[in-house]
Amino acid sequence: MRTQLLYFSFFERRREYAALFLRLIIGSFIIWGVQDNVFSRAQMEEFAHFLGARGVPFPLLAAFLSAYTQFVCGILILVGAFVRLISIFFIINFVAAIIIAHRGDSFRGMFPALLMIFVGFFFLFHGAGKPSVDEWSARRGKR
Repeated sequence: MRTQLLYFSFFERRREYAALFLRLIIGSFIIWGVQDNVFSRAQMEEFAHFLGARGVPFPLLAAFLSAYTQFVCGILILVGAFVRLISIFFIINFVAAIIIAHRGDSFRGMFPALLMIFVGFFFLFHGAGKPSVDEWSARRGKR
């Protein structure tokens, strides 16, 4: 039993790196998920049409706001910059996604957006972890 605890102590000493793994997959997933809207006007207009059909006012503006919020948040999460601040925008964006796009969905249908909300709360409370731009800036500021 004691030997097993020694193995886990390796991970305990490096627990701050856990956020890195979450940042890598979430940042990459978000960038991948919205890059088609960001780089294709036709895709952005299709997204705007989707939003308009659900009663969102100014659907093209809302589409741009949502897609670029996700894209920028994805990049910043990936590198670990301003993670606590952008988590607020991330959470708001995905709460809006639940309300607008997932009304009436099953739990399974809502799960990806719910996961993003909870990941946003994780980053809001925990921060970017190591290694990250935020951690580097904090160390640099202490000098």
